[in-house]
Amino acid sequence: MDLHFGDSKPTDDERAAVDALLGPPESSWEGADRSDADLRWAKGGRAAQDRRDLLLPGLHAINDRIGWISEGALDYLCRRLTVPPSEAYGVATFYAMFSVKPRPATVLHVCTDLACAAAGANELCAGIEARLGLGSGVSVERSPCLGLCERAPAALAIKAGDPVRTAVSAPATVHDAVLAASAPDSAPEEPAAAMAVPQAGGDELVLLKRVGVVDPMSLDDYRAHGGYSALRRAFELGPAGVIREVTDSGLVGRGGAAFPTGRKWQATASQPDHPHYLVCNADESEPGTFKDRVLMEGDPYALVEAMTIAAYATGAHKGYLYLRGEYPRALARLEHAIAQARARGFLGDDVLGQGYAFDIEIRRGAGAYICGEETALFNSIEGYRGEPRSKPPFPVEKGLFGKPTVENNVETLVNVLPILTMGAPAYAAIGTERSTGPKLFCVSGSVARPGIYELPFGATLGELLELAGVRDGLRAVLLGGAAGGFVRPDEMDIPLTFEGTREAGTTLGSGVVLAFDDTVPLPRLLLRIAEFFRDESCGQCVPCRVGTVRQEEALHRIATRTGAAAADDIALLREVGRAMRDASICGLGQTAWNAVESAIDRLGAYE
Repeated sequence: MDLHFGDSKPTDDERAAVDALLGPPESSWEGADRSDADLRWAKGGRAAQDRRDLLLPGLHAINDRIGWISEGALDYLCRRLTVPPSEAYGVATFYAMFSVKPRPATVLHVCTDLACAAAGANELCAGIEARLGLGSGVSVERSPCLGLCERAPAALAIKAGDPVRTAVSAPATVHDAVLAASAPDSAPEEPAAAMAVPQAGGDELVLLKRVGVVDPMSLDDYRAHGGYSALRRAFELGPAGVIREVTDSGLVGRGGAAFPTGRKWQATASQPDHPHYLVCNADESEPGTFKDRVLMEGDPYALVEAMTIAAYATGAHKGYLYLRGEYPRALARLEHAIAQARARGFLGDDVLGQGYAFDIEIRRGAGAYICGEETALFNSIEGYRGEPRSKPPFPVEKGLFGKPTVENNVETLVNVLPILTMGAPAYAAIGTERSTGPKLFCVSGSVARPGIYELPFGATLGELLELAGVRDGLRAVLLGGAAGGFVRPDEMDIPLTFEGTREAGTTLGSGVVLAFDDTVPLPRLLLRIAEFFRDESCGQCVPCRVGTVRQEEALHRIATRTGAAAADDIALLREVGRAMRDASICGLGQTAWNAVESAIDRLGAYE
């Protein structure tokens, strides 16, 4: 049985928000107000169904204009797209940034995740709520990681309207956060992306060499610093030659799975089914991760060029860039870069006069960690709940819209540029034999110089933390974010490679390095990780849906127990953790126990 909203009608503003995206309705079936309409037949139903993928942009349009999604607005959007209201309601309630209940037009998201929690986020929230009081017209929401870990604690204000206005406060104070929420246009401007790169301007940089050097809004400046030379080289090599170079370079995915990029591209390119699609995963939601944000804000044209090369190599003519909803400045920079590239012939029907057509469409996420998983991301783009799919079939065979799809994250794609400009052998000479090239590390927490660091694979954890200026009293280092594992202060010689961290019993993940000193209560940190996974589980499979809840419950009990009672709960945690790791459908449930397990076994968290 479907869900119906009865006689709920959209307001004029809600209707205008949807019509601005979809155009005016053509019939009463779609919501047009025409007295002479004949409701006995519908025209264009199949075409409307083919626009199901516009459901997420439609929800954004309403939420951006009004601040929440009413029954009338959702019903109108469903009519326009011929989507059952029950399904649209399931999608709207899946994402943390949307609300189907009335709330103020201004929402202040205050990060309470790992880096921000260690920097006093809870006290910041209490101070903001006390300052604003009741009836302030601002909704204060405790948020998972906002990707601003180098400037913790962080807050993001979103004020609905036409246009929607945003302001970032980081490092946030009560005064600055309240100002961002009450007057976004008057809030201090965000610091340049280069401020997150302590090595900015250094000659040794490869991936970050343009951040802080070029004007991110200028295509000409990008080209003056070597931009689009890699794409020209790609056209000289041809698709097969590009894939051969990427394969010979040894490049593997930088999102954590470390799958060989050349193999993925070749598998997609060889599929006879068409069209092929390219998807850039810019939904970096792992707590402690912010490298992709810095690249997109500081060097957006590099990503546009890299996506064009990847699409050319794999036979794709349409690319989707799935961007975190919490990254307003990255969105603005990328929209400008794509528009400029399209106007100058670097995107469109005839890229650089080579007879190759390619274009990029940005799709905004809306606050769902699980959408970092590639098949959940596909479902999100298609207008469904962002739940992972069972594999096989794999995305290279049946991915986005059921067609062959190559999916890479931002850092992986940007690595393709130096591979083509310097050549595969020179690139492979950087790093180690099994982990080639440079790697970006997101360092935050108890360090003097938090930010993005670029080092060749093989540098040790100690060398990285020495660059960042680790503080006295180091208690633990979390590698890989919430899905990673803790290491002790006496393990600083761990080589930062995929194989080196694996041999050390931990993981490199996406490159998160979170340092915690002895002022941070470890049990509270573990409880925050458990809360994070409970909140972010999509609920599709039982091991993860139930296991993440049981894990959090056990950690709550351990905090108040000692002796045999605590030992029983630790034994239960191990059993639940094994079940999640073995039986969960995707990486969220499979890794939800990692950090807690490592804290118990390596750090003696509850001894």
